Amino acid sequence: MIHAIRARIKQGHRTTRYPDEPMTLPERFRGYPRLDAGACQDGCTKCAEACPFGAISCKPSLSLDMGKCLFCTNCIEACPKGAITFTNDGRLAANTRDGLVVGPDTERVLARALDNKMLSLFGRSMKFREVSAGGCNACEADTNVLSTIGWDLGRFGISFVASPRHADGLWVTGPVSGNMLEALRLTYEAIPAPKLVVACGACAINGGPYIGSPDVCDGVDWTLPVDLYIPGCPPHPLTILDGLLRLLGRIPEK
Repeated sequence: MIHAIRARIKQGHRTTRYPDEPMTLPERFRGYPRLDAGACQDGCTKCAEACPFGAISCKPSLSLDMGKCLFCTNCIEACPKGAITFTNDGRLAANTRDGLVVGPDTERVLARALDNKMLSLFGRSMKFREVSAGGCNACEADTNVLSTIGWDLGRFGISFVASPRHADGLWVTGPVSGNMLEALRLTYEAIPAPKLVVACGACAINGGPYIGSPDVCDGVDWTLPVDLYIPGCPPHPLTILDGLLRLLGRIPEK
């Protein structure tokens, strides 16, 4: 027992200090994309052709859809002029699907807070029921990490519950397979109104690597209204945390 106590003392404070301190991510982290259309050669579409999931478009101008992007960097390797790079900025969540599409001159809009009525209900306590709708468990794993000592999601009043009838919102991961569609709808219906829906990860947003498969629905927003999109494959825990805190108005819009 004494050895465990000594180890804990030596470890010190282990919970992330975000948002009180700036977000710190590994150097190799691939975050918000930066596009330079001026670097594109006339008629070149190598980056779009290299993307396995159709996240990049060159017409009418260069753009990248973070909802489809798996941050694999195939586009970077294919582009001879370096028109696409990824920054270290992990603030990626958006309230709308269009808010995930990035262009060279796109005005960046971070996730905004709920309206005053919804904040009065959920601002101090928000509970989610998670549905893994056919995913690979990577998004589920990074979501579960938020409940550990390193993140302590509960200190913000956010938690996950077992019953949808005790939840304020639905947390969806996975591309929504045909076998999970009815379960997803029933879970949503069981959550008392008003309620929220969060699409966590590329699969829940647009199908991820399963996009176009006849066995999946290519995301959740074609069947349920989504209040927060969190892109990534999987999203980093800080990206998830940032999106949730912005939704609850805990981080100023800037």
